[in-house]
Order: sequence, then structure tokens, then C-alpha cells
Amino acid sequence: MAPAYAGRVPQPDPTYAPTDLTPAGWGRRILAILIDWGTSWAAAAALVETGVVEHSGTPGTVILIAEMAFFTALLGGSFGKLLTRVRVVRHDDPSRPVGLLRALVRTALTFLLIPPLLTFEGRGLHDLAAGTRTVTI
Repeated sequence: MAPAYAGRVPQPDPTYAPTDLTPAGWGRRILAILIDWGTSWAAAAALVETGVVEHSGTPGTVILIAEMAFFTALLGGSFGKLLTRVRVVRHDDPSRPVGLLRALVRTALTFLLIPPLLTFEGRGLHDLAAGTRTVTI
């Protein structure tokens, strides 16, 4: 017997984004990126300790990029954002998930550091380029 959802297109979660879309503050955003950096570098250090890789530099960066992009695409935010109650939503339709392409663009621009610092209406240049916004939940 096929599952009840077989053949149906999943519907957007109405609780995915808050109704007021309040831009996330700097404190939460900075704490979120620090959590992401710390956990990614800790994972890379564990890989070095177990002998999987020789040094943590490149693996730490790869883990950070993958964590930020994939968690944002799948869950609406990186590990750090989710812990600090921040979510990345689509600017055009906050009820729909961001998607992998938007998440990758946003993550790549985050690593340039300047785009997140230049904000317009609570949206950094990385959010403008990716068609997203960062809100509190």
C-alpha cells in the first residue's frame, strides 16, 4: 500500500516564516555565525584527530560552507541561526523554503564579509542578491 502522500506535491508549511517578518538583529546574526564557525571548526578538528584529514583549514571551510548552504536550503537557517531563532526566508514568498541555489549564493557572498555589513531595510547585500531576508522567529 502506497503512503497517503504519494503523488501529491508537498505544500508549504504555513509556520515556516513568522507573519511579521521582523529583521533579525545584529546580536543574533553575529552569535549565529560564531556558532557556525565554532561547530564547523570543531568538526574539522575531530577529522584531524581521527586521521581522516591532515589539517583543519580547508576541511573547516568546506564544512562551514556546506553546513550553512544545506541547512539554509533545507531548514531555513544554518545551525547557528536555528539556535539563535533566526530564519532565512525568500523575499518574494516567505512561506516557501529558500532552495539550494539561493542558499549557495547567499553563503558565497557571506564569505566576502562586506555584503552582510551593508544593509538596506534590514537586508544585507547577500540577501538582496539571493532574494532572501533574515528574520527572527
